[in-house]
Amino acid sequence: MALLAGCASQPSERPAAIRPAMSTPTSIVVYPTATGTSAALPASPEGDAPSLIPTPTPSPTPIPPPAFDPATMTIGLEPLADGFDAPVFITQAGDGSGRFFVVEQGGLIHILRDGVKSATPFLDVAGLITDAGSEQGLLGLIFDPDFAENGYFFINYTAQDDATVIARYRVDPAAPDQADVASAFEILRVEQPASNHNAGMLAFGPDGYLYVGLGDGGGANDRYENGQNPAALLGKMLRLDVTGDRSVPYLIPPDNPWREANWDGVDVLDEIWAVGLRNPWRYSFDRVTGELWIGDVGQSKFEEINRVSVRFPAAINFGWPIMEGTHCFPDDDTCEEAGLTLPVTDYAHADGNCSVTGGYVYRGAAYPALAGVYFFGDYCSGNIWALWQDGADAWQKHIVVEGAGSISSFGEDEAGELYVIDRGGGAISRIVLDES
Repeated sequence: MALLAGCASQPSERPAAIRPAMSTPTSIVVYPTATGTSAALPASPEGDAPSLIPTPTPSPTPIPPPAFDPATMTIGLEPLADGFDAPVFITQAGDGSGRFFVVEQGGLIHILRDGVKSATPFLDVAGLITDAGSEQGLLGLIFDPDFAENGYFFINYTAQDDATVIARYRVDPAAPDQADVASAFEILRVEQPASNHNAGMLAFGPDGYLYVGLGDGGGANDRYENGQNPAALLGKMLRLDVTGDRSVPYLIPPDNPWREANWDGVDVLDEIWAVGLRNPWRYSFDRVTGELWIGDVGQSKFEEINRVSVRFPAAINFGWPIMEGTHCFPDDDTCEEAGLTLPVTDYAHADGNCSVTGGYVYRGAAYPALAGVYFFGDYCSGNIWALWQDGADAWQKHIVVEGAGSISSFGEDEAGELYVIDRGGGAISRIVLDES
């Protein structure tokens, strides 16, 4: 059963570059906007509505070219642990404990300490979720930036009514290896019209805000017309303030680029940070540069990796369903690319590839030669690529590991070392460089 397979059919007509709501907007829960010392963006001026295809985002600060030459290096995988049931994510709490937290799609989170899985789950939400679809279940986990002080963490799951739910929990103060189930506090609920393209990742940016990636609602060809719909949260990257006031689910950051914007009489949802995503299953922030890297799952031909700086608050459009990867969708050369933020790389559905799994930029200390290299994989082929910049605009990629299993996620420990999950094999391995 594939977790993130693309869809095969093609649309008969090209979608408009951006459109107001074409049908009843996706049901959402909307909460107050943020208040405080930060000045809010001014309201949109009277007159023409702002275009939701923005001026192209300035190029992010380049990563210093790494001293990386895959032709002279051997990169491999070192087993860390196995025996998990459909693991889909691994992370750490940033509290100095050295613990890993492994998310199983069926609703359990286990602590992994020194390669040994906890006998008792850290959290069990199996009774809350549905995993009837291959892309549903417990999908994501992120710890609060101040977890060591407040014990908060957040999960992303599909509920029994198929909705995506983001919920906050707290660790039991008397038992640091045990979550307090009674502390559950719903942050966001978004109705999902299909069982696929649920995304699932959660990540805090260097700005302290929570980034929530949502797929386009499922089916093929952006069936529900969400990718370029300003009145839908689906097909977007959301940016939420979940730390400013703990008594409410979230606040709207005052500099969210779509805040108080309007398109042809349709109010753009304030939560939106970027539009035009198909299924941003896994994404991460470079802990050195702050850049956001997104693996956005394609449909039937191409998978893509996007890179953008969170320091640029200008609205971003990643292009789906106008484009699939760096190619017009459907397959011709007549689409309008102006204003779109194109991927730094893409790859075709060949040699067993079908579904990208975004990874991390290596920032560990064990292998200085890997510094600044971005690692990502494919769920179906099990290939792992290294992607690096050898000049201001020159990007290179190279397959460094083949056949690593059903790659559902990568992970990063507190020291910046990287890990990869084989969902089908229930195993976790560390990415290593053979320097012999």
